[in-house]
Amino acid sequence: MDLLKTFSLFVATAIAEIVGCYLPYLWLKQDRSAWLLLPAAFSLALFAWLLSLHPTAAGRVYAAYGGVYVGVAIVWLMLVDKVRPTTTDWVGVAVSLLGMAIIMSGPRSNL
Repeated sequence: MDLLKTFSLFVATAIAEIVGCYLPYLWLKQDRSAWLLLPAAFSLALFAWLLSLHPTAAGRVYAAYGGVYVGVAIVWLMLVDKVRPTTTDWVGVAVSLLGMAIIMSGPRSNL
């Protein structure tokens, strides 16, 4: 799987996870409708399915996905929560993405 495809799949996966967690948050913390739990459950199922599309070992996928998740979460903070990320937020994203790149580009073993 090429790098752009993998990264795009990670971004879609992160959005599915964040939506799946954000909708129950709205219900619990902002007194919104419990009906939000239905699309939340669908979104979390989509999240799990998207993670399964990667051709490499699950543990490596989950570790690398974490780096992309951090970046998407900070963008969510900015676009949905309307909170301006700080410089340290962006540095954290850069470090997370670097970690993701190191994990995904490292040598592979079948052990």
